[in-house]
Amino acid sequence: MRRSSVFYAVGAFVALLVLATIAALLINAHPRPSPPVVAGGDTPEASVQQSAALVKAGDFAGFWKHALPPADYDTLRADWTRPRPDEHPISPEDRAEFIRNMQQLTEPDAENKLYALAKPRLIQLQQQYHDQLPVMIGIAQAIAATGVAQSKELTNTQKQQVTEVINVLAPWAQQAPWFDQGKARQAIAIAVDTARKLDLKTPEQLRAMDFDTAMRKYSAGFLGIKQALAIYGLSIDATLDSVKVTTLENRNGHAHVRIDYVLLGKPLSTESDLILQDGRWYSADMLQNVRDAHARLLAPPPAGSSAPPSSLQALSRPAGAGH
Repeated sequence: MRRSSVFYAVGAFVALLVLATIAALLINAHPRPSPPVVAGGDTPEASVQQSAALVKAGDFAGFWKHALPPADYDTLRADWTRPRPDEHPISPEDRAEFIRNMQQLTEPDAENKLYALAKPRLIQLQQQYHDQLPVMIGIAQAIAATGVAQSKELTNTQKQQVTEVINVLAPWAQQAPWFDQGKARQAIAIAVDTARKLDLKTPEQLRAMDFDTAMRKYSAGFLGIKQALAIYGLSIDATLDSVKVTTLENRNGHAHVRIDYVLLGKPLSTESDLILQDGRWYSADMLQNVRDAHARLLAPPPAGSSAPPSSLQALSRPAGAGH
């Protein structure tokens, strides 16, 4: 980040909401004890359903414990604080910007101060871009679809599934009340509350976090994102609640399932492969990603080369955060 205005930090937060493809979790005053998280599922269907439930709850520590066999889970935890050979140093400018934004998001009366900055900017943006925003989002939709179509890492089925999600999210983004001042005030309050819960003073804290600390921070961030998305009409909880799993094939310790779900009222589906290990079912892709990431970590690329982030890092770490 190069701009000093904290409004752009709030703007970045809202942009994240538009791009997210995953109402705060309502907590009962006297909650029942949660069942213990176990590795894998008794069946392929149970494995996927439990993963969805853990994501809905923002329980990322539980998610990884469920998603991986015990030995791989232990490896993930041990790898979390290992130095990354492709990790770039934090620039002085980025460090100063991070500290400044976090201070402004967490200072006393931050909600009112930030809204005072945002309100005239919202009016200006509405005047300038109200008619253009749907077109701009349409262009972004086309660019995203082209990128998916040209991807060499996705199968044709995966390309179709991702494109379907884009085609559902784009019309929502075109119609969402991004310039509504009341909703902006609510979103800013959520951003401030989330920043206070994260309690991060410097970017170095992100890189120094151990696994358990990182999972708690991600939970706070994810629940804040869910809350803000709900304000603009996208309920992640409703989507996760709609997940239904059907086994299409199950033989020799390998299963292929279809996952049906509803996104913004539109029925969609995706498919996944699961593998049986020690009597428990796990996502084959996720397990392979974790093992590949571990292998790359132990055998870093030659000096002068740069390795792309692993799928594990993309799923479990914020961009630029390192750990």
